[in-house]
Amino acid sequence: MKIKVLLADDHKIFRDGLRTLIEKEGMEVVGEAENGRKAIKLAEKLLPNVIVMDVSMPDMNGIEATRKIKAGMPDVKVIALSMHSDRRFVLGMLEAGASGYLLKDCAFGELATAINQVSTGNTYLSPQIADVVVKGYLNKANDSSTIGGAVLTSREREILQLIAEGLTAKEIAVHVFLSIKTIETHRRNIMQKLNMKSTADLTKYAIREGLVSLDA
Repeated sequence: MKIKVLLADDHKIFRDGLRTLIEKEGMEVVGEAENGRKAIKLAEKLLPNVIVMDVSMPDMNGIEATRKIKAGMPDVKVIALSMHSDRRFVLGMLEAGASGYLLKDCAFGELATAINQVSTGNTYLSPQIADVVVKGYLNKANDSSTIGGAVLTSREREILQLIAEGLTAKEIAVHVFLSIKTIETHRRNIMQKLNMKSTADLTKYAIREGLVSLDA
């Protein structure tokens, strides 16, 4: 039985290349998503075995998408494939439920191995990422900060990303199917929790914590 793979990355040319290589390995690419929100919808519809997930994507990043996918579909495996080796990204993805983490400069053979490994219930970390994880957990006692701001709820992190991407309260309300009043309440709560006074401060925080990326 073929392994069913869903690709989530905001660069189409990258997805096209991965699709070709993955299908040459005898696996089936069942769908493609350009952001985390679409990845969730396609995962629910297509029930892939493995999702190859970028971390930095517009609309909803890979960490939030992974957290939501694993909460609703625990049997779906997620592999992070990212340019980021910063421990906040790595630990953020693993704590969200990812079964693997590789860097985008890896050889395709390593990704193929990772897909096969996680599809059978194993974990796969590239050597440099394994080193980041070990150091990250050793340092965690001294620095409890995690990507996306542990003080915020999942919904607040989701809305903070959209604020940082420049959407208005009205646009966010339409996007996430909530009232403008609810969005404003979330925004006020976020600013209070983070002790911040302006959208500029929120945007800087979101970038620093990896919710949005300058090069996404």
